[in-house]
Amino acid sequence: MSRKLLQIFLTILGLIPTVTGILSMMGLSDPIFIGASLPHSALLDSDLRFFGGLWLGLGLTVLATVRNLEKHFELYRVLWFMIFLGGIGRLLSIFIIGLPPVPFIAFTVLEIIGAPLFVYWHWQLVKR
Repeated sequence: MSRKLLQIFLTILGLIPTVTGILSMMGLSDPIFIGASLPHSALLDSDLRFFGGLWLGLGLTVLATVRNLEKHFELYRVLWFMIFLGGIGRLLSIFIIGLPPVPFIAFTVLEIIGAPLFVYWHWQLVKR
């Protein structure tokens, strides 16, 4: 697979945490949580905004480094590992609490299966 195709995928995937990170910075006011009847909790709101900031930072990092893929391979390995661990967290939630909405099931698949595949694809480019 080509370098350009990987850059396109990474740009799209970088935009997702950038946009959703901005929304998550809204805390309990994030549109995704409006219908969830979550308790008005300073702790929950603070955590949502904190993790939204981390997610936003991840997206911005991908967007800032996607032009020089080969130069940032180690960084991408770390980012994909973090995303993989997040997928493990989602998987635990599925087993303990139940299924989330369909898009989040797709995110879980991307995080657990996609992350290693993207690292492998990137490694193949760097190896050349």
